[in-house]
Amino acid sequence: MGPHTAGTSTNDQLGAMMSTATGTARTVAAASGTFLIGGDLPVHRLGYGAMQITGPGVWGPPADPDEAVRVLRRAVELGVNFIDTADSYGPYVSEELIAKALYPYPDGLVIATKAGLVRTGPNEWVPLGRPAYLRQEVEMSLRRLRVERIDLFQLHRIDPQTPPEDQLGELRALQREGKIRHIGLSEVTVDELLNAQSLVEVVSVQNRYNLADRASEEVLDYCEREGLGFIPWFPVATGRLARPGGPLDAAAKAHGATPAQLALAWLLRRSPVMLPIPGTKSVAHIEENVAAAGITLSDEEYRALEAAGR
Repeated sequence: MGPHTAGTSTNDQLGAMMSTATGTARTVAAASGTFLIGGDLPVHRLGYGAMQITGPGVWGPPADPDEAVRVLRRAVELGVNFIDTADSYGPYVSEELIAKALYPYPDGLVIATKAGLVRTGPNEWVPLGRPAYLRQEVEMSLRRLRVERIDLFQLHRIDPQTPPEDQLGELRALQREGKIRHIGLSEVTVDELLNAQSLVEVVSVQNRYNLADRASEEVLDYCEREGLGFIPWFPVATGRLARPGGPLDAAAKAHGATPAQLALAWLLRRSPVMLPIPGTKSVAHIEENVAAAGITLSDEEYRALEAAGR
């Protein structure tokens, strides 16, 4: 998708694509480019995060399970082939809905899941990385997702009460058994990542990162140098940047797009290893998010947003 054409909004252009045959619709997410996770799993860089297809506080089932199923299927129709979930989303609800909506899975679909956080109630998350627990959760995720191997399994948090070599050693054992293909980490520092890499091969990092929150900039730069996938969670936070007349608002109007779409377009341009996973529980919103793959920021727009975000 080329730069915005005067007189036609980005959403109009992408809407025309999405309203055509499924074969054409599948090219929408493809406009975000491709990344090889672990060097052997090609995915379109704009994916889908499946945390929001649960109840309030990421607890229990969603208010409309049928809509959650439609969201997942629509994402795949639009060319999304990277879906991120976790055993703790629900807990278990997200993984179960993914299998219900998409199994048998289309060729090339990569489903990443995570373990290492125990749920004790809505909005409550407790790190737990004991080896026996991680093994149990891998086995249960395999069953819920109906797969023989998890393509990307991420340690949701490093448990400070359990030696990292025990946590990652168990994942390495599961990898050798053929139950995990690749190992990733979530919410780590560069030092933690370096230590983990001395124990296992790490192919991805999932840290909070967005236009308005650059706390993980150093981690992102390291991932780019090493060719590791960087999966930013909470990717569309815009804060004050989207205020009327602000830099994000101005760029969005110029493209006939929304501030959230521009925030995603900025992430995609920020680094070739960036794999944004915006989440939603609405079909209309998944279409809007995926359409961001077709937005091309000018150098001036990119620099203005870069400066404003800092």
